[in-house]
Amino acid sequence: MADQKVKDAQEFDFAKIQEKWQTIWEELEPFSTSNPEDKRPHKYVLDMFPYPSGDLHMGHAEAYAFGDIVARYWRLQGFNVLHPIGWDSFGLPAENAAIERGVDPRKWTYDNIAQQKRSMKLYATSFDWDRVLHTSDPEYYKWNQWLFLKMYERGLAYRKDSWVNWCPKDQTVLANEQVEDGLCERCGTVAIKKKLTQWYFKITDYADRLLDDLNQLEGSWPAKVLTMQRNWIGRSNGADVYFRVEGQSEPITVFTTRPDTLFGATFMVVAPDSDLAAELVAGADSQTQEAFARYLTEVQKKTEIERQDAGREKTGVFLGRYAINPVNGEKVPIWSADYVLADYGHGAIMAVPAHDQRDLDFARKFGLPIRVVVDTTATVTGAITVVDESASVDFESINPETTGIALVGEGRMLNSGPLDGLSKQNAISKMIEILEKGGNGKAARAYRLRDWLISRQRYWGTPIPIIHGSNGELIPVPEDQLPIVLPESEGLDLTPRGTSPLGGAEAWVNVTNPIDGSPAKRDPDTMDTFVDSSWYFLRYLDPNDDTKAFDPAEVEKWAPVDQYVGGVEHAILHLLYARFITKALFDMGYLTFTEPFSALLNQGMVLSGGSKMSKRKGGVSFSDEVRTHGVDAIRLTLAFAGPPEDAINWEDVSPAASLKFLARAWRLSDDVTSKPGALWKDGDTSLRRHTHRFLADVPGLAESLKFNVVIARIMDLVNVTRKAIDTGPGGADPAVREAVEVVTMALSMFAPYTAEDMWQKLGYEPTVALASWRKADPTLLIEESVVCVVQVDGKLRERIEVSPLAGADALEKTALELPGVIRAVGDRKIARVIVKAPRLVNVVTE
Repeated sequence: MADQKVKDAQEFDFAKIQEKWQTIWEELEPFSTSNPEDKRPHKYVLDMFPYPSGDLHMGHAEAYAFGDIVARYWRLQGFNVLHPIGWDSFGLPAENAAIERGVDPRKWTYDNIAQQKRSMKLYATSFDWDRVLHTSDPEYYKWNQWLFLKMYERGLAYRKDSWVNWCPKDQTVLANEQVEDGLCERCGTVAIKKKLTQWYFKITDYADRLLDDLNQLEGSWPAKVLTMQRNWIGRSNGADVYFRVEGQSEPITVFTTRPDTLFGATFMVVAPDSDLAAELVAGADSQTQEAFARYLTEVQKKTEIERQDAGREKTGVFLGRYAINPVNGEKVPIWSADYVLADYGHGAIMAVPAHDQRDLDFARKFGLPIRVVVDTTATVTGAITVVDESASVDFESINPETTGIALVGEGRMLNSGPLDGLSKQNAISKMIEILEKGGNGKAARAYRLRDWLISRQRYWGTPIPIIHGSNGELIPVPEDQLPIVLPESEGLDLTPRGTSPLGGAEAWVNVTNPIDGSPAKRDPDTMDTFVDSSWYFLRYLDPNDDTKAFDPAEVEKWAPVDQYVGGVEHAILHLLYARFITKALFDMGYLTFTEPFSALLNQGMVLSGGSKMSKRKGGVSFSDEVRTHGVDAIRLTLAFAGPPEDAINWEDVSPAASLKFLARAWRLSDDVTSKPGALWKDGDTSLRRHTHRFLADVPGLAESLKFNVVIARIMDLVNVTRKAIDTGPGGADPAVREAVEVVTMALSMFAPYTAEDMWQKLGYEPTVALASWRKADPTLLIEESVVCVVQVDGKLRERIEVSPLAGADALEKTALELPGVIRAVGDRKIARVIVKAPRLVNVVTE
């Protein structure tokens, strides 16, 4: 056996096989989907497209292996599978590399694309190479600009002054989703706040639909991703409460999830960086204004993470103004403090210090009133408050004013007028009723989700199709003038300076107002690259059409995506934006569906030494692994390592072992001596039963993404077939040919080169990828015998082969006569016999 393994390895030259089939596949173009005469049903399998930052790495190898397995599986099932590829080729890395190297971002980008394309072809990914797109091509970003204009027409694209996240290193704006733990997700620099006039997409208009429609994706998207999106949207139910301000006509609106505690609101807090704070302090005396200005300067030095740190000592400044509590008419002082954020709710809160720890810490620091309005010593069952009258509670022992610990949780209302004695839910409903009746508030919802900030102060992105008139008017560029093409970077200073480099392209930025011919300027910002990827799956459907973004007929044929594959790191950013744009396009009448991706697979990470691999940290080299073990061994190893969503530690797997297995499988095709067309029904029945059980089981396993189990079953069938060849009916038996052909088709999902070579040696024309999966013969799925386990008091005593139709009485009689059972029972009495025919008999003694 050892000698045979050596022989297999010597004969199986993966490098020669790869070279041979690359050439043939290039000529055949077997995965093109452009034939209008193709009547097969359609499937759309899509991998998240890569950023061209260099050659492929092991993370790419894993993700594209899984997507390719799915695409190849559905082709075997008789589907015309659209499996396209492109490049997400705008973005900061190219621009930063251009600055460092003194080259045009275009050269860096397209050189990397060329390298990745070569590697992808080597990796045998079954892409339709006729549909390649690059988001940095004018032919693509023309339609980004078209999308922007459509959003602008519907009021979904707008411009406003606001505090934004700013990366001091990259000198550009960051969306909320691009700040992780207070750091720029791209470079790790601490993000700061800066006030700028920026463009936004109004994603908040779709908050409810984005949240509620996640229910449609239950079971087909990972639960983790659904939870992350729900948390990010962050819908809260409560009330908007109107607080009148002394000396001001417009009330302050405060959103609260606990309107029941309004009688305990003893002061208000406004975010220092909100417009509201500036408006309020403008009516205060000069001393207060100066104190606020100093405080605001200090706040702007802090990160959002620091401001939200519950353990920090509270800071703040009194704004010299008072509001009126609408339920009891009390004057409440208005303060400004950094623990309130401008973009939550309305940028102001009502402070209920007895029942909120942050408010309590603030009240105790500044000597503000604290009023308990919820008796948390009472217990609540449903909507009913149960009070133990016999219980004696020393109130001073729990008084927040002295303990410094807020009273949170359920209880009954007190010190709250008409709410006294009510449970929380009943009190909330009652208070909303009171507010609405008095015109002092209404039921409302608030969201954690904020509008999508799309402006970027960088060069390498899609120009925003807006012209700024001399009087400040915003003029959309006419559609027939799209695309607005980026100027050449030569002569432009791309170094980050806090303003858009395009503003320095005088010949490009200075234009004529299309309405009145007066001097005007182009908008100098570019779009967030997540705009590019929010709809790219639609452009693949007809990427060469220069008359429209996507063809409705092609959309109807292919979309939405049946299976999407990519990393969980895109759970919020890309996936949420794509869902939003899909819904917006649906509302515009361009689409007939509202969710872009019907099913989602998030592959795990490939680790080295337990750590994530990266260019900076190093790790296993994709090119080195392919050179050493071959493409098929790498693909097989990644798919066999475990469930696709699990992380893979490269040191724990063995591509060398995968290579040996492939050589062993490949040799089977040499040992088949019967001709194509042999009558399988005349072959060895035992081997045929094994083959047809495999044919019956693999589709369910593949469709549930249990790729590692499919490979284990392939390995088992290879072993059974080898045994049949070497010690059974031999290579001339038709059942051997049948089994090897089935192995070859199954292996084509994971190891395309090996399978293609086997298919040819079996006497067929390429390509096995377009073969048809065979249906299992039901008569061969009926087992002649099964193994029945016989236990005594739960311990194994015998195994017997029985008919799968054996009944409980017969099994019990047989089991009680077995020597192993008789010995185990001994002198004890049998209490009962448990039979689960035909697999188990358990004799229970007293």
